[in-house]
Amino acid sequence: MRRLLLLLLTLLAAAPHPAQAAASAWQRDADAGARLIAATDATGAETSLSLGLEIDLAPGWHTYWRSPGDAGLPPQLDWKASQTAEGNLQNADLLYPAPRRYSALGMETIGYRDHVVFPINAQLRAPDQPLRLEANLDLLVCSDICVPKHFTLRLDLPSGEAAPSAEAALIEKARAQVPGDAQKSGLTITSVQRQTETLKIAIAGRAPLIDPDLFIETDENIAFDKPNIVVGADKHTAAFTLKPLGTLPKGITLATLPFTVTVVDGDRALEQKLDETFIAPSANVQPEGTALGCILLIALLGGFILNLMPCVLPVLSLKILSVISHGGGAKRDVRRSFLMTAAGILFSFLALAGATIALKQAGHAIGWGVQFQQPVFLVLLIVVLTFFAASLWGFLDIPLPRFLADRLDPRYHPKRAGDFFSGAFATLLATPCTAPFLGTAVGFALASGPRDILLVFAALGLGMTLPYLAIALWPRLATMFPRPGKWMVTLRHLLGWALALTALWLMWVLAGETALAYVVALGSCMLALLALLHGRKRGRFPAFLRSGIVVLLALAFAAALMTATPSNPSTANWQPFDESAIARHVAEGKTVFVDVTADWCLTCKANKKFTLEREDITRRLFATPNVIAMQADWTNPDPVIAAFLKKFGRYGIPFNVVFGPSLPNGLVLSELLTPRAVKDGLARAEKKP
Repeated sequence: MRRLLLLLLTLLAAAPHPAQAAASAWQRDADAGARLIAATDATGAETSLSLGLEIDLAPGWHTYWRSPGDAGLPPQLDWKASQTAEGNLQNADLLYPAPRRYSALGMETIGYRDHVVFPINAQLRAPDQPLRLEANLDLLVCSDICVPKHFTLRLDLPSGEAAPSAEAALIEKARAQVPGDAQKSGLTITSVQRQTETLKIAIAGRAPLIDPDLFIETDENIAFDKPNIVVGADKHTAAFTLKPLGTLPKGITLATLPFTVTVVDGDRALEQKLDETFIAPSANVQPEGTALGCILLIALLGGFILNLMPCVLPVLSLKILSVISHGGGAKRDVRRSFLMTAAGILFSFLALAGATIALKQAGHAIGWGVQFQQPVFLVLLIVVLTFFAASLWGFLDIPLPRFLADRLDPRYHPKRAGDFFSGAFATLLATPCTAPFLGTAVGFALASGPRDILLVFAALGLGMTLPYLAIALWPRLATMFPRPGKWMVTLRHLLGWALALTALWLMWVLAGETALAYVVALGSCMLALLALLHGRKRGRFPAFLRSGIVVLLALAFAAALMTATPSNPSTANWQPFDESAIARHVAEGKTVFVDVTADWCLTCKANKKFTLEREDITRRLFATPNVIAMQADWTNPDPVIAAFLKKFGRYGIPFNVVFGPSLPNGLVLSELLTPRAVKDGLARAEKKP
């Protein structure tokens, strides 16, 4: 029977979900190659698309940044052939990842070597229409000599529902390398000194500096020499001294010269515009030790609050059972049981940290709870819930492997596995939504390196284990309940139904991500699995019949999985999310309220039920002419929404932000919305600056 169950699980997990390619053909010669890529395989219902220009250079060759330095030219893209009714392109903006400095023959140039992807923000004339791109690319590439290149690139995207393409992760990685603000980069400018012939700029880094460099751009096309760089002894600060090349134009002085600074250090980069009114926010970025200590305390508190969030309510039955089942029991057993649950929680958080580090190193988009966007993950979670429910109904026991049980205790305790896996399971169900403080901690971790990710996730796990550790320290909290008896059997059956309802909820989430045939096949498999387990317990099913049912249902499920197509549920009243339209609405004096939600986010559902669907709030959002309410559905992976969250240092939901004339950069609201917070945010945004 175990081999048959293993076969079923293997077939469920092995069903493919291939991502479709969305790229033009490579145009190449001996020195360079270029192609256009898209983050989605179709245009979808949005007016904005995420594209990319991928450049592949021969060894030893480089191309240029938007400000190339002493010589060179940046890439030039001509989109005129696409800006027609048939092409459906309104405009396209090329973004530049953080560059590097190249010194040769006494000249300083700025650009990219070997391989680079330039993200492109494209605006369509009309959504739900095909996009036919034709771009003429002029590119200058240099080694010992410089050679101009010309490529004509063509890419067609069909209309229809959009799904992430095979190139989405490549574009997302490039977007992460585009210089951002202090919060995103972990870098800040702490002082600017304008002297007669020199500029002195000091920076600080949250993490130790690796190889800092600084580039200056001006509207007057004034070039600056390579900076003299002095890195502080603690590796968290650096000072740059720069001089203009040649004499400044008449009427221009360094005292009033506005310029844009780009600071690059390894994989992180800061871009900031400076003028004579600039006041350095020296307190924004603290040394790593101080900042990390505060973040770990915040993570500890955020992990504890996770126990109280709606996301964890589905697993509440396991928590209740774990406490009540120890009524009248020995204190030693209580301690071991709750320590095993705490170990399951910590193990899961460390596993999440490891997976996050691996995905980040591979250049994939990362976020808190994004695994709920993957149908295969939901399927496996539903299977696990079904097994837990069957265990509570008495259909099977989930034993701990004997070799591990013997190491933990010479007496064999099969239920220790249940304690451990209930902790791990609670962690998985806690990840769809963010809690207060948790968003700050996770945002810090995902913007940092592997060490910080590991430490922050460990602190989150420790915070979530605090209630279990408290009972392990004071077993009386559990042993004061009556000894288990017949009443416990009834309670176990009721709590099993609670887990079964949770599985039904996850199937409803799955229905928003895949075709109905997929969900029907899965539900049939789970019902058949419960029937098999029940029959096995009662000895009513012959072996050949059990084998046949498992194989046939697994094949039916795999067939449904391979033919499943994503679906996007519509949202009434809300306008579809369009980041490019926010600035336009604000410029017109309007207020924009953005709600990022998903079907798998229970805290989002709670916010909707108790705040966003209140009559006074819906009147403010939907019946006020000057208010635009946008909703971004993150049920399925969407690199545009992920990039929008990242701009605010967030990697999970719920996420709500208000823009307006007095808040052009947005005001982020708390994860747990209240009517007062929404009204106050709208009122602040509506004020004239």
